[in-house]
Amino acid sequence: MKKQNMNRDWIATAATLSSALPYLQRYDGAIVVIKLGGHAMGSDEAMDSFARDIVLMQQVGVNPVIVHGGGPMINAMLGKLDIQSEFVNGKRVTDAATVEVVEMVLSGVVNKRIVQAINRQGGRAVGLSGKDANLITCDQTNPDLGFVGTPSKMDPKLLHTLFDNDMIPVIAPLGAGEQGETFNINGDTAAGAIAGALKADRLLLLTDVSGVKNADGEVVTELKADKIREMTRDGTIAGGMIPKTETALEAIDNGVRAVVILDGRAPNAVLLELFTEHGAGSLIRA
Repeated sequence: MKKQNMNRDWIATAATLSSALPYLQRYDGAIVVIKLGGHAMGSDEAMDSFARDIVLMQQVGVNPVIVHGGGPMINAMLGKLDIQSEFVNGKRVTDAATVEVVEMVLSGVVNKRIVQAINRQGGRAVGLSGKDANLITCDQTNPDLGFVGTPSKMDPKLLHTLFDNDMIPVIAPLGAGEQGETFNINGDTAAGAIAGALKADRLLLLTDVSGVKNADGEVVTELKADKIREMTRDGTIAGGMIPKTETALEAIDNGVRAVVILDGRAPNAVLLELFTEHGAGSLIRA
């Protein structure tokens, strides 16, 4: 009986691989930008699983780009250093002391954890921030928020160079101002700007929710831009989902083919979305 069960498992695995062929062909050579949120990073085991999926994507011809957040890690470090945070309309004021901590945590601890996880799985990851090679130039978002930036100019040449050399960019959401200032950028915003600059085939926003939900609390698997706006007006889309859907719409306006909001804590979420008929999360198109 045990052998029969093993045979069934092998047959199921073979069938899954076979059914993935059209999607493997579909994404051959495609650029996929993946925003990995701080809440979606999870344990070391979860990080290794995510890294394995990213390396597999590259092995089958996809050009992945990872843009990461790190809010929980920043909060923890600010607490350790006894640096108090002030908020304006729900957004953290980032003063000179805070932006130093943000850069230390994002470009240091968080970025290198992801890079090392990918390299352990046989990939060749390179850690960057938006400050490198003028990737992201920022304007100050609001003087009341201090060193918080909004991308104003993008230069993705470095990323294409890394693709040509089979390397995987892992990018911390920081940018430089025209005067050389360091700006903290919302991770979703940075990922959307990078995806738009690359004219990516997909932008995947990995978060800690399963997707965009309707009034009944059910995940809507496919949405058009006009439906997103309607659900925002009537309050169905609210809270933290608003900036994610706004990022999705802006990315699509800038040439990204489609955006998916999905639960990054689910095992193999990226592979399920790209290489299966069912997909995962909420797919947003123009």
